[in-house]
Amino acid sequence: MQSKLNVPARSRRGGCDGFTLVELLIVAVIMAFLAVMATPSFVAWRIRDQVDARARVLVSSLNYARSEAIRRGVRVTLCRIDAARRCLAPRVACDGGALDWSCGWAVTTDGNAAASVLRMQPRVAEIAITGNTSEIAFTPPAGQAIGGLRSLEVAPRHSGANMRGGWRRCIRIAAGGRARLTEGGCGSSA
Repeated sequence: MQSKLNVPARSRRGGCDGFTLVELLIVAVIMAFLAVMATPSFVAWRIRDQVDARARVLVSSLNYARSEAIRRGVRVTLCRIDAARRCLAPRVACDGGALDWSCGWAVTTDGNAAASVLRMQPRVAEIAITGNTSEIAFTPPAGQAIGGLRSLEVAPRHSGANMRGGWRRCIRIAAGGRARLTEGGCGSSA
């Protein structure tokens, strides 16, 4: 007994089945239109992701500095740095001309010997990190932040008209040294 094979019928045009040039052009135009429509959303997602990532790294650095002050029993400082990886004095611009924390930062110890760098974060020019301080010091034995309440706001450097509170993150450092990250700017009621 012979089995019948399902052989597709040839198209009426007499050739193989496939797509015409017009059909391919229509699909290409639709794909291009969808790509153009999705680009602003992708750019917005990327900027929000960079702001969120930078804020989380800064909170991590603050927590690390506090824990090292407790563990080592010495003053540990988080400070803005220049291209040579030295702490910057207050109101001194970094190499990019910024006066904020976007220059990058370092966690340093102030032990009996010369100051040593424990951790460092490089410059990210697209993200602005503004605050009411140029360095944050943590002291032993409990890791308190010297100077009381502090706040740092993380936002895109070049914000458009549609970038509001959802584009910003606020880091508040209590006098006890604990850092808290909230969505929205530091001036908002979040």
